[in-house]
Amino acid sequence: MTCPFCRIAKGDLSAHILYEDPWVMAFLDAAPMAPGHTLVVPKAHVERFAELPEDLAGKMFSAAVRVGRALQEALSAPGLTVGLNDGRAAGQGVPHVHLHLVPRFPGDGGGSLHSILPYRRLRPDPELAEKVKALLSGQGK
Repeated sequence: MTCPFCRIAKGDLSAHILYEDPWVMAFLDAAPMAPGHTLVVPKAHVERFAELPEDLAGKMFSAAVRVGRALQEALSAPGLTVGLNDGRAAGQGVPHVHLHLVPRFPGDGGGSLHSILPYRRLRPDPELAEKVKALLSGQGK
C-alpha cells in the first residue's frame, strides 16, 4: 500500500490525528500552508470526488465542520478556507479524496478561492446549466 492517507488510516504511518470515527479521520497536514492546516479524509481509499459515495461525503463534511470549528477556536482564527483539489489539473497531489481546512488570519497573504485562476469576465452559461440539469435528472449525457 503506497497511499500515505491509507497508511495513516491503518496506523502504519504516523500523523497528528485530530479526529477519527469509523469512516473519516482528520490530521494535521505534513506540509502545512498555515498553522493548523488540516486534512479530512475518508478512511476508505477513494481517489476522486465523483467516486465518493454521497453518505461518505456527508460524513466527511460533518467532520470538517466539527474540526473546522475547533481549529478556529484553538487558534483564534477569524476565518477558514475549505478546499478540495480533484484531479491533477486541479492540483490534487495525493490520489485520495481529501478536504483541506486552512485557518485564515488578516494579512496572512492568502487569497480567496477566486484567486486560484486569473480573473476573466465570464457569464453563466445557460446551455451548460441545462446539460448538467439533464445529467442530474438522468435524461442524457
